Parts: sequence; C-alpha cells; structure tokens
Amino acid sequence: MSNPHAVVSGAGIAGLSAAYWLRSTGWEVTVIERAPSFRDGGQNVDVRGVAREVLDRMGLFGAVKALNTTETTAVFVDEQGEVTVELPSDGPDGATAELEILRGDFARAILDHLPDGVEIVYGDTIGDTAEDEDSITVTTAAGRVLRADLLVIAEGVRSTTRDRLFDGLVDRRPLGINMVFGTIPRTDGDDDRWRWYSTVGGRQVHLRPDNHGTTRAILAYAHAEDLAPLDRDRALARVRARYAGAGWETERVLDGFDASEDVYVDGLTQIRMPTWHRGRVCLVGDAAWCVTPMGGGGASLALTSGYVLAAGLAGRPDTEAALTAYESWMRPLVDSVQKLPPGVVRLAYPRTRLGLALRTLVMRALTSPLLTPVTARLTRVADTDRPLPPIT
Repeated sequence: MSNPHAVVSGAGIAGLSAAYWLRSTGWEVTVIERAPSFRDGGQNVDVRGVAREVLDRMGLFGAVKALNTTETTAVFVDEQGEVTVELPSDGPDGATAELEILRGDFARAILDHLPDGVEIVYGDTIGDTAEDEDSITVTTAAGRVLRADLLVIAEGVRSTTRDRLFDGLVDRRPLGINMVFGTIPRTDGDDDRWRWYSTVGGRQVHLRPDNHGTTRAILAYAHAEDLAPLDRDRALARVRARYAGAGWETERVLDGFDASEDVYVDGLTQIRMPTWHRGRVCLVGDAAWCVTPMGGGGASLALTSGYVLAAGLAGRPDTEAALTAYESWMRPLVDSVQKLPPGVVRLAYPRTRLGLALRTLVMRALTSPLLTPVTARLTRVADTDRPLPPIT
C-alpha cells in the first residue's frame, strides 16, 4: 500500500509546519507556493506557549533561539524618545519573548530542516479541485495534476482557495487598524529595545532591532480605510498624509519606506469560521483563524496547527474523524487568542491628548509591582494546560 499524499498550498510557517509533521508521520507531501522562490524578510514573530514544545519536538529550539532578533525589551517613548513605560520582559513569554525571530528567518529554519522527500513547487497556485470518495485531484495554474488524499490550505488571511472552497463560511472582521511594515537603515540611535511611540489621531510608530544590521519599522493607525487596492506609491502617499506632524522618528520611517524593498501594507482583519475542514480539504494558520497582531501568537498557532493536524491524522483512516479531532484540539486555543479584551483597540490607539495621558497612566499601573502578575498573563498567548495530542 502506498503512503497517503498531501498537497499543501502555501510555504509560510503554517504550511511548512504541516509539511514537516505530515512527512514525519509517513505522508508524501507536495508544497505549492505562489512566490517564485522562498520569501525571506518580514517582521518580528515569536514562539510562545505550547508552540515552544512543538518547536522542541522538531529539534529546532536551539536553531530558532540562535536567530533571535537581539531585542531585549519593549518600551513606550514620548516625542523626545524618552521612556514613559517599560513593559516586563521577564521569562519566556514577556512583551519581548525569549524566542523573538523574523518571520522569514523562522520559516527558513523550518524549511532547512524538512524531512527528506518533501517536494516544493514555487511559482504556482491551486487552480481547480475535484473530490471523489477516495481522493482529491488538484490542478494547478501551471497545469500540474496532483491526486492526493488531502489538500491543506495555508495561504494566509487573504486565501483565494479558501474563499472558493469555503464560500459562505468566511467571516471577515476588520478591526479598523492599518499597518505598514518595512525594513529601514539602522542608525547609531537605534538600540536593542522595541520602541513604541503613540500620538494623537490613533497613530503609532514602532522601531525594532533585527539581527541583520537593519531596523524593522511599523506605522500603525486607527482609521477605517482600505489601502490594499492601491499601488505602493499611492498607499505610501496616503500614509504620509495621515502621519503629517506625528513627530518623533516618523519622517525617518516614511523616507525609509520610500526606499525599502519589502514594504507591506495590511488592514488588520480577523478570520472566523464555523469549520476549518470540508471533505478532504482543511485550513491551517491565518487562512483558518487570523488573529492579527492585536491578538498576537499568530506564528505560534501556525506552528502548532501543523503538529496537531498530523496528530489528528495519525492512526485515523477516517479523514472526517481525523480532521474533526484536529479542530477539536485547536479551536479552544485559537478562541482564547482571538477574543480581544473589551476596549483594547481604543486603549492601544488613543486619538486625543487626554486619551494618550490616560493610556500612559493605565500602562504604568499595569507595570507596577502590584499588577505585574496580571500583565504577565496578558502576554501568555497560545498557552494551554492540555497536553499536545500524541503522534502514534
């Protein structure tokens, strides 16, 4: 009897984790990735909660720790760059996690340690699918025809394959937050801290160190507009107008983005779905449940989902039962991250001077010795007391 075959669409953290664990449990795996080659770059992600155990089981804990961004702590700063609040970064799951890594470095670490036999096809996408009782046939845009036992969609929050195969089941919930990410030159004034500046109009500026000799920058602001349809220049022009007079390092970041090769614009949108599988198709990572950076833990959930999927399939010849087991284990973990505390968006993005002052008072209270244990619990995302399901 031949080994079962899985087609995984998407070579990000979720897709590569699924490929790793399915191949480790005896599956033949073909990964289809739309990008013409592996995508380096990206912003900070971290490994928290139960994902740390998954990483350890992959034998990658040390490799990921060695790729740390060099960030040591997170601070709020005022317009002069003076620290107003320092967030606790003690322990593995502080505001700056023990395992803090760039998205591209994380994905490459998994890619470089995939078991032998995983086939990766770049520059192609899922075109059509046809399912029968025993298999699913996947036809790609380039004309490849793959007969498989399972199709794993790991295409991210804007997955077109998900939208087509789960039509009517995708609940998009915009948070009213736009974020612009990019890499800019490092200066002598940059250090090993994540510096977070907020100003009126619900605008934020973030500077974070990396391990590549550059600085990762983020502009994030509260405004209900969709920049996705705009080309890069028009989107950045819109953002520049939005940040007029914002102060601190804003002009440096905007000028850096104009010259950056990896600017990415995103309107934060949660994805909620009543089911993550249908027939021989299942979803993992942001395609299934995007929690957004507001919830945090997206990379940890993505990594964990690959393991839990493989555990559900191991020893269960019934695909429906296996995928139901996968969902049953993952959903409480996802729900705990996806449910944002009331008022968190307004607190994070104050629009007035009074709002800024109140936010500073709240953050100082939360980081006081009396409330530090409460604050520490807020950063323990993707955490659970349940043991990981066994892979047999």
